[in-house]
Amino acid sequence: MIKIKIITPLGLYKEGEVGGVHVRTVEGETTILPNHMPIVAMLTTCKCSLMEGNEYKDYAIAGGLLQFADNEMRILADAIEGREEIDIERARRAKQRAEERLKKLDNRTSIKRAEVALAKAINRIRVYGG
Repeated sequence: MIKIKIITPLGLYKEGEVGGVHVRTVEGETTILPNHMPIVAMLTTCKCSLMEGNEYKDYAIAGGLLQFADNEMRILADAIEGREEIDIERARRAKQRAEERLKKLDNRTSIKRAEVALAKAINRIRVYGG
């Protein structure tokens, strides 16, 4: 088993043991199982899947840092939400707002900010399942 701690700017989000973790790093998708070699990786906005019991539980993560060694993992996440915590209507509205901002770019609109907002909204919708 892997001892895991997920920490956000708001404090400890989750602590416990999992059988595995699947995330997307800036280098690509990776699955970490017990006894994996040590790793430190930057996380992108992605679905984070934790093997809890006999099933994977999905979380929407908004980037961060993962550190793993000696079957202990720390994830420092910018933000994270479990599937059951996601307000799907809010996520859909955020996606629509970001798409609208990208369509009508002007001097006051930051392309990168709109793209990041769109990526986060799409990720939350995917993790939710719709």
